[in-house]
Amino acid sequence: MGTGGVCAFWRRVSGPEERRLLELLSCGLVVLGLTSGLLLRFIPMPYGRYSSRRFGWPLPARLAWALQELPSLLVPVGLAACGGATSAAWPNRLLLGCFVLHYAHRSLIFPLLIRAGKPTPFFTFVLALLFCAYNGYLQGRSLTNYAKYPSGWLKDPLFITGFIGWLVGMAINIHSDHILRNLRKPGETGYKIPRGGMFEYVSGANFFGEILEWFGFALACCTFESLAFALCTLFILSSRAKQHHEWYLEKFEDYPKCRKIVIPFLY
Repeated sequence: MGTGGVCAFWRRVSGPEERRLLELLSCGLVVLGLTSGLLLRFIPMPYGRYSSRRFGWPLPARLAWALQELPSLLVPVGLAACGGATSAAWPNRLLLGCFVLHYAHRSLIFPLLIRAGKPTPFFTFVLALLFCAYNGYLQGRSLTNYAKYPSGWLKDPLFITGFIGWLVGMAINIHSDHILRNLRKPGETGYKIPRGGMFEYVSGANFFGEILEWFGFALACCTFESLAFALCTLFILSSRAKQHHEWYLEKFEDYPKCRKIVIPFLY
């Protein structure tokens, strides 16, 4: 099927039935996040420091990151190229651009910055790939074909507050990843206590940044699909942050006891 055929397909499926499908997928995303978050309280996500060969053939960290995040970049871009009913509106373009920018960084830039990351088990890679395809379709289709905004939405306090939250969250996420990458000097091995930035307040500073980013995105979008993604992110990343927090406390006797898990001053 060529590009024209793909776009014709999306035009044919557009309508109340697909709108209902997006709502059901959004509910599914929330349930997925809640279930995953509960499971992660007992079973660590098998990658990075928790990586294990029991979860399948290991893939190089850079390759795994690039491929697994790519659907969240390519699917929305492809949907936008097909020209959905709302894809030409400026609020939709800007909001879709925020989503795509995040995943352009995660799939094209972030993997190149990884130094010597532990291999990613194939099972973990497949789960991440499927999730990115799922959510890429959900957010992309919502913003290119169904989300409608009043004139002046880009000046609305909800959009402005949400956009600032998205921007600050992404900056915190990128800065925190930078701190983690540079914990060890050349030739050093082992783990160290991250310091600086939001790590002075929480153990999961990179997770906090991503949670803030997607709740800001949800506020700016005001769609059920974006809220579902933000909640899914909160459930999963808060559980992963708790694992990290407990791991740090167990491994380092001098780990700062004043640090919260993932939400500054609260949790």
